[in-house]
Amino acid sequence: MKQDEMAAIYDKYKNTVYRTAFAYCRNRADAEDIMQEVFLRRFAAAKTFEDENSEKAWLLRVTANKCKDLFKSAWRRYNVPLEAAASVAEIPQDNEVYHAVMALPADYRLAVHLFYYEGYSIAEIARIMRKTEAAAAAVLCRARKRLKRMLGEELEL
Repeated sequence: MKQDEMAAIYDKYKNTVYRTAFAYCRNRADAEDIMQEVFLRRFAAAKTFEDENSEKAWLLRVTANKCKDLFKSAWRRYNVPLEAAASVAEIPQDNEVYHAVMALPADYRLAVHLFYYEGYSIAEIARIMRKTEAAAAAVLCRARKRLKRMLGEELEL
């Protein structure tokens, strides 16, 4: 793969990969590390994709897997707690919805991010999260219910 091709892929998907990693990890440093690993893996794989949606879905699936791997690692368990690391968040949102979404468990945050911010369907979310469609729909439904409890009945999801 040529350097200009790699630069084009990076420029096209960097924000999407970063936002997804940030939604899962809740801090800038981990999201940047994961983004770097995802693109290194993409360029090393030198895969060809049918279309842009397939490539984007592959990148997001790798991002989700890298995020899960990060939280499973022994290094992570014995280091900075997630709440302390979240204080370096790059997105300075002072609204209630942002804080409520960030308070959700990781799978719920990821499903909400993919559905509302990236515009993926339940079927696509299921493929990215490596779950069945029913499981992905259930995760999103539970996330909505928690958000509704946290934010009150006035929020219409």
